Order: sequence, then structure tokens, then C-alpha cells
Amino acid sequence: MSDVLVRIKRAVLAGHYGFSKKARMEMKIDGLSELDVAESILNAVAIYKRIRSTSPYRERKREYLYVIQSTTLSGLPIYTKGKLDSEAGFDTYYFLISSKRAF
Repeated sequence: MSDVLVRIKRAVLAGHYGFSKKARMEMKIDGLSELDVAESILNAVAIYKRIRSTSPYRERKREYLYVIQSTTLSGLPIYTKGKLDSEAGFDTYYFLISSKRAF
């Protein structure tokens, strides 16, 4: 398991995560709760892919987004995309782009 995935899981376990409006909208459409999304992250065994952010609003020169595809404890597949941010020594994972059922 990658160091980044371990950091993401620890941030989620500590409750240090947030959702964008778009992610919340997609969760609502697919009937997903925050717990469903957190479970899928904690069940993940690998990061599906890492992509460089193309957003003009990014805070840093280089910012990466992590795509994770995993299931909840009941087996529901979920696709998430987000970024890992470190502030004051604490990691926070932000579900910025997507959080929806995987097909």
C-alpha cells in the first residue's frame, strides 16, 4: 500500500475530510452517505491513478488528485477523486471532484 494511501486513510479515520458542492451533489444523486464514501476509502487497497490538477484555482504550483475505486463494507462500489492537503502538520483529504457509485 502506498504511503499516500496510508495518509489518506489516516486523515479519513481522524475525520479530517471534506466534500465539495459537486461531490455532495453526486452523492445525493446516487444515494450515498458520507459514511459510504469513508468506508470505501478505508477499504481501498490501492490508488487507481494520480493525476495533475488542471484547475486554475489550485493553491500550489503542483497539485495532485487521487482517484480511488473501492467498495463499502456491504460491497457497494464507489469512485472518488480528491486531493490530500497538509496544513499545520495535519493531513486533510478533500473530495473535490467526484464521489459517486462506480459502474
